[in-house]
Amino acid sequence: MTKQDLLRQLPSVDGLLATDHAQTWINLYGRQAVIDHIRGTIDTTRQHILNEVQAQVDEKSILHQIDEALERAFLPTLRPVINATGVIIHTNLGRALLSDEAQQAVQVVAVNYSNLEFNLETGKRGSRYTHAEASLSEITGAEAALVVNNNASALILVLSALARDRSVIISRGQLVEIGGGFRIPAIMEQSGAHLIEVGTTNRTRSADYAEAIDDNTALIMRIHSSNFRIIGFTEEAPLDEMATIAHRHDIHFVDDIGSGALLGTAPYGLLHEPTVNDSLQAGADLVLFSGDKLLGGPQAGIIVGKSELIQQLKTHPLARALRADKLCYAALSATLDHYRRDEVIQKIPIWQMISASTEELTERAKQWQSAIGQGELIDGQSAVGGGSLPGTTLPTTLFALDVPSAEQFTAQLRAAKMPIIARITDNRVLFDPRTVLPRQDEQLIDILKQQLS
Repeated sequence: MTKQDLLRQLPSVDGLLATDHAQTWINLYGRQAVIDHIRGTIDTTRQHILNEVQAQVDEKSILHQIDEALERAFLPTLRPVINATGVIIHTNLGRALLSDEAQQAVQVVAVNYSNLEFNLETGKRGSRYTHAEASLSEITGAEAALVVNNNASALILVLSALARDRSVIISRGQLVEIGGGFRIPAIMEQSGAHLIEVGTTNRTRSADYAEAIDDNTALIMRIHSSNFRIIGFTEEAPLDEMATIAHRHDIHFVDDIGSGALLGTAPYGLLHEPTVNDSLQAGADLVLFSGDKLLGGPQAGIIVGKSELIQQLKTHPLARALRADKLCYAALSATLDHYRRDEVIQKIPIWQMISASTEELTERAKQWQSAIGQGELIDGQSAVGGGSLPGTTLPTTLFALDVPSAEQFTAQLRAAKMPIIARITDNRVLFDPRTVLPRQDEQLIDILKQQLS
């Protein structure tokens, strides 16, 4: 068959628009998008014919190509995935998952008007800052609290409001780079604060802070090394001594703990992670932490501490630019209620994962193996992740698959309608049940069976 014969067989745009398929697409995607994809598919097929590339020109094949193209075009860029990596707070996969109650709170506020900035008692304008503040104060024992967009926002707000054109003393060992290449010195420079480095990378003593204080000093700050660990010949000044030195010189001590732990981590087989309460009890004037790490809530930067300082932050011009929205407040308030009710382990997903026993995980991995009919169970390690507890792992049972090409197989899993993100070791594909939600087990099994067949 000649090129001209094939070109004559190509259906017309109007002909395809007259089909039942086209009407269904128009209802789903809109008329203009359908017309554009029909034209695009016909043009591509015509070009293939002219370039002597094999092409199917019958109407059924063309309709199928258009259907796939439209589905791809309207596939959301932000999609749910199954996290089988064993990294609990996976920054690239959205960090902490919300509890059922937090999800419901977001849903209710999202589809209704709310009293975000309205005082129901007086009938006048209110402040969004009141939402979650009482709960945070109750849980942490702080005088006051403020919620902003994320912890980097919290840091830049504190520095801008309390230390602009003044000095902030930080240990050299704490000048860290956080996610996305943002570095503490650069954040300080942007805020207008002047960085004063003390000590060395591995050892900083209380005396180092005391000797660096002068008339221009505004803050002593501790930045917790939440995404790395220095071991060996090390020394850090105790928090209570840092606070005492700051207060003796009438300046403030600020502690950025990052991960937002409100529970002790040691009972679950992990190293101790600094908690908000630890810092406040040691004398910190302000404590900064994330809402979507070990706290287990939505993305947020949380600042708790002295009421006079929190008030300064609330009235700073940057506070409006960095403020949290209604959905954040809804999810955060519901998450904090789990702490107030002493039901964190039972309700918050990341703490359910952290506290899961190896017996539970082994049983689920066995069920995967039995349903799929192949694979091996091996001992492994899960990680907390998210810049929390670096180098600390939890024992787990991994489901391991031997496939001809691990890279190709994981690429196919990522291309599934519900992508599965796994890890590769020694050309084996490994799946950790600790981070796969129990309700996702059946879906994971079905996708693996489909890919393996």
